[in-house]
Amino acid sequence: MSANEEQNTVAGALPAGHRFNEFEIKDVIGGGGFGIVYRAWDHLLERTIAIKEYMPASLAIRNDDLSLGLRSERFSKLFNAGLSSFIQEARLLARFNHPGLLHVLRFWEENGTAYMGTLWYSGMSLKAWQQQHPDTINEEWIRQLLPPLFGAIGTIHQAGYLHRDIALDNIQIQENQLPVLLDFGSARKEIGNLSDETEIMLKPGYAPIEQYSEETDNDQGPWTDIYALGAVLHTLIIGSPPPASVVRCIEDHYQPLAQRQPAGYSLSLLHAVDCALMMKPSDRPQTIDELATLISLPVSDVQQLVSAVNAAQEKEPEMAATPEPVVLAVNHGAASAEPLTPRAPRRLSLPLILLSGGALLAVIAITVLVNSSGDKQTTTASESSATTDAAQPQPQGSGPTMATVYLRLHSNETVSLNGETLDVKPSNNGYAALNLAAGHYLIEVQQEDGVHSQQLDINRAGTWLINPTRSK
Repeated sequence: MSANEEQNTVAGALPAGHRFNEFEIKDVIGGGGFGIVYRAWDHLLERTIAIKEYMPASLAIRNDDLSLGLRSERFSKLFNAGLSSFIQEARLLARFNHPGLLHVLRFWEENGTAYMGTLWYSGMSLKAWQQQHPDTINEEWIRQLLPPLFGAIGTIHQAGYLHRDIALDNIQIQENQLPVLLDFGSARKEIGNLSDETEIMLKPGYAPIEQYSEETDNDQGPWTDIYALGAVLHTLIIGSPPPASVVRCIEDHYQPLAQRQPAGYSLSLLHAVDCALMMKPSDRPQTIDELATLISLPVSDVQQLVSAVNAAQEKEPEMAATPEPVVLAVNHGAASAEPLTPRAPRRLSLPLILLSGGALLAVIAITVLVNSSGDKQTTTASESSATTDAAQPQPQGSGPTMATVYLRLHSNETVSLNGETLDVKPSNNGYAALNLAAGHYLIEVQQEDGVHSQQLDINRAGTWLINPTRSK
């Protein structure tokens, strides 16, 4: 949801001023063949949000009463299948609480279709970044990008789901340079699957061969997303994606980056990309952690970020008494994912090979994400927030949750919020999470060497990692 993107005139879009209770449409910020994204104002919480509407333009039209109507009754099955998938996306993403993944505020059905209300994002897509700021892309920049991106993808995989649509246009680079994994496109893929139109499901160059084949659905797994991630890195390094996998399976002209050795890139990074782009799924890294190891990039130890904060405070002793919280991400948004094995993909065929190959020929500063396993639950059409293994207290009279605050915590330590002791315990990653509404807070942690405290003002939606200092 980029504030910097040009506003688009999208056929069939809702008019400015249209209201969904407290949400008022302001303008259109994007649209494609399967949905429209609006900038909207939340009159209740007085903030800008994004709203995504399920609107498959090839199947439906906007009626005078603003409802959606089918172009033909024969499209009913396709439209309803996409609608169901769209709703399942919102429910799934509401379970996650990760600064690198989109966050659903609400979803609801109205006007004969469905909507997702998400927090607003700044910045631009990685595709737009590559086009507008190519000189900034180098190994150092990529290595700053990868930890939060790896963390987001790893969170999806650990929950038993795949993204299946990782590409430059599905990664948002915020103004603070932190990436967010965007649209999973489940509605688009559902419609493409049922209508036997594989070309609308897959992106040549980014989709591995197992996504094309009907007979190898069990071959799909984390390595499927790893191939697409390798293609993203290949595009950032070389400027173009690798040859389409359906072309490579006939005659593989892929040139290993480790052999090409583009200037300014280490062999460890180039070799990792080559491994991620192996044709056989079993030859690729099987997990995100394996890929990170190949790149010599630790991604799962949040203490790394805390150490960086401590180092910064040692350089600025005058700030040690009231250190600023580390902003991991501000303004989540929303999207969705698919189960590991939801259905059989399309059978590989020669016409498809030729079509995909012809179309191609014609055509991851130190930030580490906090991964926390969520208690899976079914959300409703009311505003929902993700859960974690850690307790998530709501202060009395706090109102709706606005921000998530993470802090390092040991099992024998206690946390108090504005003088009130909380029943909060660390999750399996060693961090506790507090869901807080807007307001001023004093967070105190009773540790072995005394009380460590942190003042915190919550005045905008986001996620913070704090490192309370010992009180004098």
